[in-house]
Amino acid sequence: MPESAVEMQLAAILGQHLRELRKDKGLSQERVALAAGISTNYYQLLEAGLRTRKPRTPANPTLMVLVALGQVLETPLPAILDEVLIRNAS
Repeated sequence: MPESAVEMQLAAILGQHLRELRKDKGLSQERVALAAGISTNYYQLLEAGLRTRKPRTPANPTLMVLVALGQVLETPLPAILDEVLIRNAS
């Protein structure tokens, strides 16, 4: 089943926002992944907006992964999600 354009767009926006937050904190992908308890590969995929390395598979992280990333990036989950929705509406 092909993924919708909206899913792809939201996943890409989330990935871009995570990348910006990470870079603003001066952290590597490896450091964020380790601190969040996920693999570096998985975090790299999230920043790319992907679930797998296959094209058109949008990222769909669990709530617990998003909470952990928010803690590592010192950004509350609601702020992360608000930014994604604001950017999506633009």
